[in-house]
Amino acid sequence: MTIHIHALPRLTTRFWPVVLRNLLVWRKLAVPSVIGNIAEPLITLVAFGYGLGSMIGRVEGLPYILYLASGSVAVSCALAATFEALYSAYSRMEVQKTWESIMNAPIALDDIVFAELLWASIKSMFTVAAILAVLFVLGISREPTMLLALPVLWLVGLTFAAIALIFNALARGYDFFTYYFTLVMTPMTFLSGVYFPLSQMPVPLQWLAQVLPLTHAVALVRPLVIGELPARPLVPVAVLCAYAVLGYYVSLVLTRRRFFK
Repeated sequence: MTIHIHALPRLTTRFWPVVLRNLLVWRKLAVPSVIGNIAEPLITLVAFGYGLGSMIGRVEGLPYILYLASGSVAVSCALAATFEALYSAYSRMEVQKTWESIMNAPIALDDIVFAELLWASIKSMFTVAAILAVLFVLGISREPTMLLALPVLWLVGLTFAAIALIFNALARGYDFFTYYFTLVMTPMTFLSGVYFPLSQMPVPLQWLAQVLPLTHAVALVRPLVIGELPARPLVPVAVLCAYAVLGYYVSLVLTRRRFFK
């Protein structure tokens, strides 16, 4: 069968068994996986939220620990989805040759890539659910609107998984991902209003921040964590959806090229 590299995705329901396969494998290491994903954001939250927060006081009318926590939830979701769509997906694609084995069944590459996208977003939800539970237990936030943040965070997971799959398709080894985290994810974290308001940055950086998906993720998640509804949700939702759809298509084209050329 001729594969058209730039054709639109041809999806079937056969992607779902691939998602279930990844879930069943992950269940064997579920507890250490979740702990590993939430350890760093919680350490950051305690160190900066309680330590630095005692000196800063309030930011935009919020206790700094609440300001930081509400932004860190979005970052944790983005990082969890990114890690899964990079290191884990690359292992299944290149090292373990799992994707090639699956394609011996009547399951197409389009379905596999979509399954990886969906699974990464689902796995990120386990991480953010655990972090939200910790925020509740510690009394940092106990707002009912935190539950509304879960579907928003699922969209955030989809968005960052789609972007990460682009770099997964380009990678020739695990070392390649270091560039993505160092040159993309880390600067984005500091430019998206997680640790301090965007208004504190120079105007050119404020403009740059407006095109970053994490900025819009924080704009949606922070109000819900602190007990409010986002004032202007349509633009951030549209930006995240655009990144997710375009990211999936580009990653699919690059993955097809990797497999069939």
